[in-house]
This record gives sequence, C-alpha cells and structure tokens, in this order.
Amino acid sequence: MIKRTKILATLGPASDSVEVIEGLIKAGANMFRLNFSHGDHAYHLQTLKNIKTAMKNLNTTVGILQDISGPKVRIGDIKEPFELHRGDVITFLKEDILGYKESNKSYVVSINYPELLDKVKEGEYIYLYDGTIRAKVIETGIEIKAKVENHGTLSSRKGVNFPNTVIDIDVITKKDEEDIKWGVENKVDYFAISFVQNKKDMQHARELLGNYKGKLIAKIEKFDAVENIDEILEASDGLMVARGDLGIEVPYYEVPTIQKNLIKKANLACKPVITATQMLLSMTHNERATRAEISDVANAVLDGTDVVMLSEESAVGDDPRNVVKTMSSIIAKTEEIYAFDKQSKMHYIDEFDVIQSTVTKLADDINAKGILALTSSGQSALRMSRYRPRTKIYAFTHKKKVLSSLTAAWGIYSIDTIKESQASRMFQKMLKTLDSKGLLDKTGPYVATVGYPVGIPGSTNTIKILTQSEIEYYLNLPNKK
Repeated sequence: MIKRTKILATLGPASDSVEVIEGLIKAGANMFRLNFSHGDHAYHLQTLKNIKTAMKNLNTTVGILQDISGPKVRIGDIKEPFELHRGDVITFLKEDILGYKESNKSYVVSINYPELLDKVKEGEYIYLYDGTIRAKVIETGIEIKAKVENHGTLSSRKGVNFPNTVIDIDVITKKDEEDIKWGVENKVDYFAISFVQNKKDMQHARELLGNYKGKLIAKIEKFDAVENIDEILEASDGLMVARGDLGIEVPYYEVPTIQKNLIKKANLACKPVITATQMLLSMTHNERATRAEISDVANAVLDGTDVVMLSEESAVGDDPRNVVKTMSSIIAKTEEIYAFDKQSKMHYIDEFDVIQSTVTKLADDINAKGILALTSSGQSALRMSRYRPRTKIYAFTHKKKVLSSLTAAWGIYSIDTIKESQASRMFQKMLKTLDSKGLLDKTGPYVATVGYPVGIPGSTNTIKILTQSEIEYYLNLPNKK
C-alpha cells in the first residue's frame, strides 16, 4: 500500500513487544512514540531495544520520538471524589493539603504548581479534569475562589488548565531534564517538548541537547503558543498540533482552523508537522473507526500534515495492528485526491531551494518511478518533500542518524546509508539497494541527485535521469576493487 503521509504510533503495554512492533511496521507505522508521562527509564529502554530489534529483523528504518511530559498541572489528592454542580464554589489554597468538602456547595483543593495561583485574575477561567469542569474565578488573593459553571465529578490528580492566564513558567522540569539526558544518551531521533509557550522554551531544550543533533518538536497545546507560533516555529525542527490540551486552552470551535493554519505554516517553513490526539480513539476497544474519525484523519492528510499520530489506540488498545492498518488505508485512499505538485505555490527559501523544486517537477513531468536523493544533512530531501511531488522520494544519507531524522517527513522513504564518494558508485549503490529491497523498477526512469563536494550540506548540484539502459549499466558495473 503506497502512502506518503506518515504514521506515528505510541507504544505501551499493548504494543511494546518485538512481535507487535514488527506487526505495526508492516501495517504502516513509520515512527514510534515513547510517552515519558508514563513508565520509568528501564521500561522505555527495553521498549527502545525492542524497536531496534524489529528494525533489524525487517531491515528497515523507523523514527523514535521521545515525548517529554512537561509541567502538567494537576489537582492535589482529595479525600473522596467531588460531585460538582453549577453554582458550587471551589477554593484553591496555595499550601499542599488533602482536598475536602467544606460545606454543601463549597470545596477546598490544592494544585501541584501553587505559584500559578498568583497569576490568575478575577473573571478568568480554570478548567478541571482536562476540560470537563469549567469554573470562573470570582475572588483572588491569599486564596482563589472559582464558581463552577457545569456539572462534573472531580477526583485526585486530575488535570488543570488556565486558558486565559499567561502562566510563564519553565516548561522543562527537573524530571524532563533527566528524561532529555536519557534521550541524548540513547540517541532518540525526536524530542517533543510539551506546553511550549514561546521560543525561549525551545532554546532551553536545545541547550539541554548539547552537541547532540536530535530534532526538537514543539507541541502546540497552549493559547499563548498559538499567538507566538512564528517565533516558536523558527526555533524548532517541527511542530505537533496537540489537540487535547489545545482544545481546552482555546475555544473548541477554533481548533480546526488553528490546525490548518499551523500545518500551512510548517509546510511553508519546510518543517515536519504532526497532527495528534483522538484520531481513531474509538478503536481503542472497537474493531472499526467512527465515520467522524475517518473524516478527521482524511482532513488532516488533505490539510498537508506530514504525520498523523495514534495515542491510546496503539498504546493500550485491544488491537494496535488493526488501528495502524486502518489509518494506513484511510491515508492511501485520501491521497488519491491529494493536491500534489506545489512547485508553483511555494516561495523559494533560497537558491538551494530552486534545485529541489526543479527535481520534483522534472520527476513528476517524466513520470519517474522515484527520486533518488543522496543527502548529507537531510535538507535537500526535506525541501523536495515540501513541494509534495507525486513521485516517491527515496532518501540515502551518509550518516544513519540523518536517515532516521527523515522519517517524519511526508513522502520520503528512508532507505540506506552510502559511503561511496564517486558519482557512478553512488548511483550503483542506490540502485542495487533498491533492487535488494524489491523497490526497483528496472524500466525506469529515475531522477537521481548527488552533490559535490561529497558530504557537504547544501552541495546538491547534480541532477541525473536514469533510463532503463543506464539502470542496467550501473547494476552491472563491476564492483570496485
């Protein structure tokens, strides 16, 4: 099944074994998410080893994304669940207490980040239990009082959101620092930074990577992140439209337009974008997706997202492989009406971009069987992906790390590394590798790109059309002694 939009599957108790991971890859998963809001380092290390074993067994490359949990604001422990009704008043104390029911319509609680209460203003809202309970602030000071505006049940450790309040806290906690250190040591490909507010958050994360060249994905899930999106995008290697908390932080009816805008901005900036949260949620325990979910995935694909993400569906669901297979089928069918060929709709970022645009247009115009892109930094392949060609992009790199960093990019198939330095040997290696993987159509044609000097980022300067006779020539070229 041919698809260009990638699938990021979260691994968990239902999917962390080698056998299941292999099944997910065969079904269409291109990347795997390690969710550091759950599990310890030992658990994630074993999962990571299982991913690498599956990659080796299947002779393929998949990306690994480490999702950093961030400062999730939560209610403290309470004696027993509160059955809240409209008009009830919740008092938020700044000291750590065991929450309790004070009277018939009055409740007292604490939160794990009490300093945030100093930033709340009268008239602003506090959302509890991940948005299901809405309360309006009616009094500030030593205590914060908020009046409940709808019915809901609140229990210990449930999430809290401040959709009107600029909280301006360090989004990278001490735990996150240790988790990022783990990711660097274990060479994960992507780091997803949660609750990003501005570019300073991404710059801080970049500092924690040190000399490691991992890719930083900014999770857009706060209202101030939407307002600061241009500076955040500039400081990031990609975006995630994290629609869960985002749907609480902004009016729910704005989420679709925000999603489309974020995808468009990422596409123009030539940076991968992931669309996440509840894409096929009903399939956690059901065999089939709802019609609305199918349309949601299809619309994200048509919007231009590079990646669609699965969360509970693949981490704790009854049949993770079926979920990935379903998503693959939706993507493949939707891409039959995809708006390809964006060469005339994108501005050139620089002179280097002109070459990549030309390559994709040439490949599409001659109905090439594929683009063979040899890239040192990955940038030339990313630029080609930006133009959304109909032609598949087969990426070859000099370094394995660069190869795996392209797994989040639309339409790119990460194939293999190449050590050869002569053009003829490069073409031979690319063709023979595709042939060994059963991907080569020997009738051609293919469009190949390489650069001189070899290994220098931004040096792609040679475009070659490989016809049937040339393909045979390179395949039969004697091996270098």
